[in-house]
Amino acid sequence: MNEVVVLTPERILEVTEDVLRRYGLAKATVVDVARALDVSHGSVYRHFPSKASLREAVAKRWLDRLSAPLLKIAESAGPAPERLDKWLRTMFALKHERLGDDPEMFATYLTLAREACKAVSCHKDCLVDQIALILSDGVKQGAFEVADVKTTARAIFDATSRFHHPAHAEEWNESGAPARIDALLMLLLKGLEAPRKG
Repeated sequence: MNEVVVLTPERILEVTEDVLRRYGLAKATVVDVARALDVSHGSVYRHFPSKASLREAVAKRWLDRLSAPLLKIAESAGPAPERLDKWLRTMFALKHERLGDDPEMFATYLTLAREACKAVSCHKDCLVDQIALILSDGVKQGAFEVADVKTTARAIFDATSRFHHPAHAEEWNESGAPARIDALLMLLLKGLEAPRKG
């Protein structure tokens, strides 16, 4: 007796990722996804009304998996300078691992980032909010002096883009990259430091 597999949005997204890895973003179609699921393409469209909405959902799912461990660091307790340093280093490491472990999906993400899809834009905003949370804690702890937390968080995100934006992926394995990361983070943390009292 055959087991009936319920078609859920999550199942469709899982299979879509596999199809994208196999065919690439340019060639993968909703029909390919439906065929892999052994359903009609109409069944896929009932959950995702267009190819664009399906691609958007795949990008969001991939990016959510990236931001989840970062959120844990942002929401954790402890001194803000150490948390910010750990958060940034973890973000760089996660992006670099994704490139090595899942190059097809990374290429898909890069294409979607160039198209400025909503999922990528929301992901960036989410990451900036996480930095802002750490900065706010740092101000409360007396460790950071920051006039505008949100603007500063965005500036930190932008200033570190060489080590996390997929457009710079080819530079990530350069021999001097770790030393450059150390120098940049030291400079950023020094710039955020609240002046010592007394």
